[in-house]
Amino acid sequence: MSEEKRESGKPRIGIFVCECGGNIGDVVDVKAVVEAVKNWEGVAVAKYHKYLCSKPAQEMIAEAIMKENLDRVVVASCTPRMHLATFQSVLERAGLNPYMLEFVNIREQDSWVHGPKPNPEATRKAISLIRGGYERSLELEPLEMISEKGSREILIVGGGIAGIMAALQLGYLGYRVHLVERKPSIGGNMAKLTKVFPTLDCAQCILTPRMAEVGRNPNVNLLSYAEVQDVSGRPGNYTVRIFMKPRGVDVEKCRSCGVCAKVCPVTVPDEFNESLSQRKAAYIEFPQAVPSAYAIDFNACTKCGKCEQYCPAKAINLNDTGKIVELNVGAVILATGYTLYDARKLENYGYGIYKNVITMMDLERLTSATGPTGGYVKRADGSDVRKIAIVLCAGSRDKNHIPYCSRICCMYALKQAFVLKKMLGIDVTIYYTDIRATGKGYEDLYWRDQEAGVVFIRGKVAEVWKNNNGKLVVQAEDTLTGEIREDEFDMVALATPMVPPDGLKELAEKMKVAIGEDGFITEKHPKLDPVDSLVTGIFACGCALSPKDVRDTVSDALGAAARAALFLKSEYVTTSPEKAFVIAELCNGCGECVKICPVNAITMQNGKAKIDPFQCTGCGACIPICPQEAIDFKNSTTKQIKATIRGVLADKTPEETRIIAFVDKNVGYTGMDFLGLDRTNYPEDVRIVAVPTTAILGKKQILMAFAYGADGVLVIEGSEEIDEKFTKKRMIEMGKEIAAFGIETMRLRYSYVPLPVYKKAAELFTMFTDRIKKFGPLAEEKRQNIKQKLQL
Repeated sequence: MSEEKRESGKPRIGIFVCECGGNIGDVVDVKAVVEAVKNWEGVAVAKYHKYLCSKPAQEMIAEAIMKENLDRVVVASCTPRMHLATFQSVLERAGLNPYMLEFVNIREQDSWVHGPKPNPEATRKAISLIRGGYERSLELEPLEMISEKGSREILIVGGGIAGIMAALQLGYLGYRVHLVERKPSIGGNMAKLTKVFPTLDCAQCILTPRMAEVGRNPNVNLLSYAEVQDVSGRPGNYTVRIFMKPRGVDVEKCRSCGVCAKVCPVTVPDEFNESLSQRKAAYIEFPQAVPSAYAIDFNACTKCGKCEQYCPAKAINLNDTGKIVELNVGAVILATGYTLYDARKLENYGYGIYKNVITMMDLERLTSATGPTGGYVKRADGSDVRKIAIVLCAGSRDKNHIPYCSRICCMYALKQAFVLKKMLGIDVTIYYTDIRATGKGYEDLYWRDQEAGVVFIRGKVAEVWKNNNGKLVVQAEDTLTGEIREDEFDMVALATPMVPPDGLKELAEKMKVAIGEDGFITEKHPKLDPVDSLVTGIFACGCALSPKDVRDTVSDALGAAARAALFLKSEYVTTSPEKAFVIAELCNGCGECVKICPVNAITMQNGKAKIDPFQCTGCGACIPICPQEAIDFKNSTTKQIKATIRGVLADKTPEETRIIAFVDKNVGYTGMDFLGLDRTNYPEDVRIVAVPTTAILGKKQILMAFAYGADGVLVIEGSEEIDEKFTKKRMIEMGKEIAAFGIETMRLRYSYVPLPVYKKAAELFTMFTDRIKKFGPLAEEKRQNIKQKLQL
């Protein structure tokens, strides 16, 4: 049917409800839901399906749109974070504007948090949530994406194996890539490894050809010894300022002859060798470094001038203070890698107290031919090691340290054990909780270790100490025999877990990407969008997301490269129309919105405010500040929010209490989804209303909730920036506003709930519900007073 024909007459709505197998249907009576909604005014079609996302169900919806002349669609299923785009494409295929879709979450926000058994209240809540979506659908308007010419250059932060592989992939595809590495050379942690599991390939043999390729690729601009200083702009057009740290050596002139290091009088611990050896203040990280150039460590350099004096290439500048490089890029890939948990925090294991208690990365360097001992594993006094213990889960799977499994520790311990036993003839004992050998060829390596004579003791190590003979004693309970063991070793190696690198949190804040409870970057969806961040145009890969081995890191990197390439496939970039906009006829040119905009997206033109949709980040902070109500938000208009509130409260009885929880659509909403994934129960009284950010909320929206039936209002924000700049302060003031209408200030609660502590939201829902039940329903005369004064 034509768009013109659809627009004539009254709305025709299709409501489609998903059972999601048993994920929804086992808790919510879906048939009863459809029976309830089919008689609402304007509903032309109401159906349910076992899996709405399946191809037959999508075809059913498309056919209904065309056959029944639907002009708007309500889908009630899982989170929109998973399938919003799926159903928008169904509408497009059927000739309907994709923004005429309303998506209602009855899985993560209903069946998964009010199950697992059939629950009549969950069924009632599903109808209530769909009513909110139905009412909102009546206020929907067709929208179009906004396009502009963008940059096709890509920034990659991190020069380990993930950053290297992503850069090469994009370089081959013809994209201009800027690879930023904070150390003097690319290579990352993989450059320190001797071999990689499970095939025991030489790590350097795999890595260094790729490093050299980065140096040769004309499409890759390598910015080593550099850090991201700040980021501004928007997807497709980011302006990034890079600080090139003072290196003291001209990379183009340096011949890597090493004269500077020879004449340098200053020695410091060598970080590349885990401080097991010394280097000069003039140094090259490792022989295969890229760029193949020396650097001056200005934290140690005395500026004696000898290096400058003897350098045959005149490449040294001891007055180097660094410089700023400004880039314009369309997309960003974060490949920031990992660091290892500080073993000094494991006080009962003696690291930092006993010299022969080391980490597994220390052991990597000791077994390396280019390491401090030339590949011979020696004790601190230079004597041979004949017997070594490897302690797994040293700090991981431990609520007092790192609660998660670091995933690769078992395998790199098996690798090192095989090298030590089979190739160096050292007796190895591995203390383990569980051996997790889950990848291709991993179990084979486990068996090879056992066949080689590696000893495995299942038990958590309690303590390590030094006895009178100078040996290290490992005390552990063998959980298979129940025996408490005390065994002597020449050396003990701790398998500490991977943790996020220093500075990742600060970088994430600059990029406005979310950090999870574990400190790593949060992906948009762990299965369907595993390398997309929550910010359009910013991707992540490898250990920036979670602990990973080399294989999975490379897979991630190639995936992130493909996603970035797809995002920038056209010279034009698009942005969502879901941004703030000015109603010109209402604007009086006061300029309050210009002052409050955090990204300078609003300017005054001919006495009226004008918003740049590409510069606008969609925070909505300008909306409640406007005294004329001349600013609104596309697809989250005040009318649409009002309609949602009225809908979800429509079935409320005078005796019961109900809570509206305004939650930001990005971080906060993701947290609500995580509660569903965890099957965390909270009271059915809560109705979540998603808003672009909570900065959009003013007195009018809060009071509307009370006016239409809410007895309590919760506001949850997941963005620290929005919390600090806008919502926290406004909600304090809001208490005074609602008190003026005779509403107890305790009926309004605001909470900043970042993703790492999303579980806090369930506690908030429960405690706030208990509080509101004690207060009881808000008096009807107070609701009427609000409606009268706000002219609702």
